[in-house]
Amino acid sequence: MNISALLKKIIMKGLYCKLDEAGDIKFIIQETTVPTLIGDHQVKVQVKGCSLSPIDIKLYEDFKQQREHVPVGREIAGVVLQVGPKVTFFQPDDEVVGILPLDAEMSGLCDVVLIDEYNLVQKPEKVSWFEAAGAIKDGLKAYTALHTQARMAVGQTLLVLDGASPFGVLTIQLAHYHGVKVLATAITPDDQKFLEQLRPSVARVIGVWDSKVDLVDSCLEETGGLGVDIVIDAGVRLYEEEPEVKKHLQHKHDIISLLGVGGHWVTTEANMQLDPPDSRTLFLKAASMSFLNEEVWEASRAKQGRYLHILKDVVEKLSTRTFRPLLENPVPLYEATVSMEMVQRKQVRKRVLASPFQIFPCDLPIY
Repeated sequence: MNISALLKKIIMKGLYCKLDEAGDIKFIIQETTVPTLIGDHQVKVQVKGCSLSPIDIKLYEDFKQQREHVPVGREIAGVVLQVGPKVTFFQPDDEVVGILPLDAEMSGLCDVVLIDEYNLVQKPEKVSWFEAAGAIKDGLKAYTALHTQARMAVGQTLLVLDGASPFGVLTIQLAHYHGVKVLATAITPDDQKFLEQLRPSVARVIGVWDSKVDLVDSCLEETGGLGVDIVIDAGVRLYEEEPEVKKHLQHKHDIISLLGVGGHWVTTEANMQLDPPDSRTLFLKAASMSFLNEEVWEASRAKQGRYLHILKDVVEKLSTRTFRPLLENPVPLYEATVSMEMVQRKQVRKRVLASPFQIFPCDLPIY
């Protein structure tokens, strides 16, 4: 590379994942470049905090975004350093939070990233960098499930499966804020103890870790035999014989059985298969099912305004403490590979955070 080309780029390190020869995901820290010249609607952001979420390689393949190295850490919060000539939403020194798109070439754990202005919103001053980065995607997912897909209304009953997960907690808080009665499942005794502390946000905690507890019976008892209006799952057991890692998931037949007339099931199971008897039951109840994929917002330009509205509302609810996310203490870049491996294997229960800078662990509020 000649000198003039070097002057147009900044070299820095970021976190990326790649598939090894066996098809397993490996996380690496490698150098990347950032152009010094930015596009008309681009914003240059100095990253202060980044959230680490599992990488869905199949999703990248489906959207034709597969590449040798996939950037890790898409949910970021930071300070605007520079804006493109046609940027209207931001100016230098603004504090912002947003989600890098699937086709982004840079890791969110780079010191500086370039991002389109339509993927960012202003961060309230009282919200920390790590709270903003840690809640933005789970908040978007909760809004998508409850508002866009389930059309929740005051007085309805919601069942959140695995309510003690980062996504489950924000879903509970959003539903309670809108006057929805919330039931939540706990997959371990510790989860049950934690969810019990969230009362009155959670009307009832159902400890499915206990083999004596029947989820369907518990939900019908709580609703006077009518069934719940909305179910949001955390994955589904499609067959009786499933791998050990799926033993804590609820069977699809149970979810359909506890759903009320006119109810709505929002599923995160991408490979859902319904047998004719299950479809017949949904038909008799006039119930419906939809697939939860929060990445779909960027698939259509017509949805961009609503997408930004949701992101703004998420950070506003962080500011008013309506949202209180579950966060781990942040780690520096050099420890991010180990943390990301744990995230990918689902060995952590809180949202894992990282910073591109050398930082010291700091205590975050625990709720």
